[in-house]
Amino acid sequence: MSAGASEGANSGAIQVNGEVLDVQRTGKYFLMSVTAPGITERARPGQFVTVSMGGEESSMVLRRSFAIQGVQARGMYGGTLDFVVSPVGKGSQWLTKLRRHDPVNLVGPLGKPFTLPTKPVTCVLVGGGYGAAPLIMLAQALRERGCRVDTIIGASTEEKLYGGLELKRVSTSLTLATEDGTAGIRGRVTDCLIDTLNSSKVDVVYACGPMPMLASVAEECTMRKIFSQCSVEESMACGIGVCMTCVLPVIGEDGVTRMLRSCVEGPVFRGDRVRWADIGTIPEGTWGGERLRS
Repeated sequence: MSAGASEGANSGAIQVNGEVLDVQRTGKYFLMSVTAPGITERARPGQFVTVSMGGEESSMVLRRSFAIQGVQARGMYGGTLDFVVSPVGKGSQWLTKLRRHDPVNLVGPLGKPFTLPTKPVTCVLVGGGYGAAPLIMLAQALRERGCRVDTIIGASTEEKLYGGLELKRVSTSLTLATEDGTAGIRGRVTDCLIDTLNSSKVDVVYACGPMPMLASVAEECTMRKIFSQCSVEESMACGIGVCMTCVLPVIGEDGVTRMLRSCVEGPVFRGDRVRWADIGTIPEGTWGGERLRS
């Protein structure tokens, strides 16, 4: 794959006070639209924002991280930004209860974006659950570069699928998969990916979703010597590389494994460089591993 250089992670991040424009329920999730002037002009596919939880008097100190689904840099509200929320914790549940014109504080854009090809190539996008959200912005960018974009999204059941209508509009083709067969093909997205890789010429695969899915995607691509980029779903407590809670082992170009921060060096990594089976550990031979273990 011929790829251009990506921008430095977090180099253009700013903090802004925005306001909620809309909160829409979509299946198991909520789509939030907020004003975010300054962030929208800088955002690239694959980056994320962190959002302050609970208001000024809240005891919820840590921000929450959300992948950017799309931006509009101009309009009557200035820059606006969309992201999807899965209301599984106290903070995310609070966020989904906000209403139009409620204030919201954001920092972004954060993280390393997907690397885009410099010439038209054939791309396959793979999303699991609400991990499909950042693929919408990515698909738009790839189509603008003349790329073919075949998208595969899946979930355990139909109500956990996300972004089907939006991705259908911006993809050359869209395949749905659910493990229980309630929508699309019965099975996993990786099953559909294997069929695609075996039957078509694919130049690059982009993926975002649960870690087991990403590990399988990366393995299938590496076996076939296909370039893959995976946006990992690691918990990010600070979002700016300070707390070191989102580290994972990644092999560098020099062959040395280092513990890299998902929020700064990621969340997008080359699929063949992540040591998927060793996530959650500091593998033997990791650079600085003894010091990190102490």
